[in-house]
Amino acid sequence: MQNMEQQVNILGWVRIAYAAIGLLIGGLVFLLVVGGGLISGDPEAIRITGLVGTVIAGFLAVLSLPGIIGGIGLLKRWSWARYLVLILALFDLFMIPIGTLLGIYSFWVLLQDETEKLFAS
Repeated sequence: MQNMEQQVNILGWVRIAYAAIGLLIGGLVFLLVVGGGLISGDPEAIRITGLVGTVIAGFLAVLSLPGIIGGIGLLKRWSWARYLVLILALFDLFMIPIGTLLGIYSFWVLLQDETEKLFAS
């Protein structure tokens, strides 16, 4: 039981880190897009790049938040977090290669009988 408990903790922290990287990338894209508009000095370009940068960063933030929530939920052993992370793992399978590895690892950890007992208690 101790081994699966450690695996769930590792998965929770990896989920949080993976989602935080998505937030970081969103922030960098925002800065690059908006910075390009500011460098041009054109008011129309500043308006458009501000809008586009905000939309892209917001989209990446919305995609990252469930991963952070799921990771925290795994660490706190909230039963619904196990299902959230399993759903996220399905989407991870399509993000070759790192997401695929994370998805496979998520399935391996969360579908074990020992893990189910951890979240049942």
